[in-house]
Amino acid sequence: MQTKYFVQLVALSALWGTTFMLTRLAVPTLGHNLVAGLRMAMATLVLGAIMRVARQPWPWAQWREMFLLGALAVAGPHFFYAWSSVELPAAYGSLLSVTAVLFGAIISATMKEEVLTPVKLVGCLLGFGGAALVVQLGPVNPTPLLVLSALGCVAGASLSGMSTPFLKRATTRLEPLAITAGMHATGALLLLPGALYDLPRAHFTLPALAGVVLMGTMTSGMAYWMYMRIMRHVPPVAALSSTFLVTGFGVLFSIIFLGEATGPGLYAGGALIVVASMMVMGFNPLRRRAA
Repeated sequence: MQTKYFVQLVALSALWGTTFMLTRLAVPTLGHNLVAGLRMAMATLVLGAIMRVARQPWPWAQWREMFLLGALAVAGPHFFYAWSSVELPAAYGSLLSVTAVLFGAIISATMKEEVLTPVKLVGCLLGFGGAALVVQLGPVNPTPLLVLSALGCVAGASLSGMSTPFLKRATTRLEPLAITAGMHATGALLLLPGALYDLPRAHFTLPALAGVVLMGTMTSGMAYWMYMRIMRHVPPVAALSSTFLVTGFGVLFSIIFLGEATGPGLYAGGALIVVASMMVMGFNPLRRRAA
């Protein structure tokens, strides 16, 4: 991986790291269905405006593919993440989202989009270990609702991971902006019934609305467009491995803004996450580029 794509993935991970914190703030007053739906709608509006300025056509001819990508890459994960955030602390949600890398690696290898070398497999294991150290999970009360929330978060991560090879294939035929706008538009349609269900009971507060606007415009719309542009130039699992860094940033923001406590494994876990990401991405800062 070239240095510029590695740096872009790190910046993207920092932006995505705010998602679990913002979701945790918005869901209690708006409801998980409405948060996920508004996020998709905001992203669609922003991306649609950019497409209009850039004079790019919407990918209506590929509407079936857009619905598939919308369900796997954005609508499904955001629904499960929002639903699970009612019970799960933001740091724990960040940790469980790392499982997306494992699902993405398996599906990518099955679809012949990726070769799982021993180094990449070890990198995945180090990433899981680093994420566990960052949060330093302690004994929790395994209530049925908490277990279901954890499973829901893993379900969202699995959908996100499985979408990666499909997104990679789409970038070979379509423009990244068109793909991003199309799948967010179909994702908004898929989440519309749930959003309408939550609407009468929602309490619109300024912090919740600000969080949704920030997620819709930046962490969904602009960030995913950047992600699709990067994916054109890197293997699927290399792009998905930024999830390790998202976990680190997610925990950091949870500590700063939500006051969630972590143990002394934060620094060791963060170092492992960085090393794991570099291994899975195939990035080596000490290697000189061949002339």
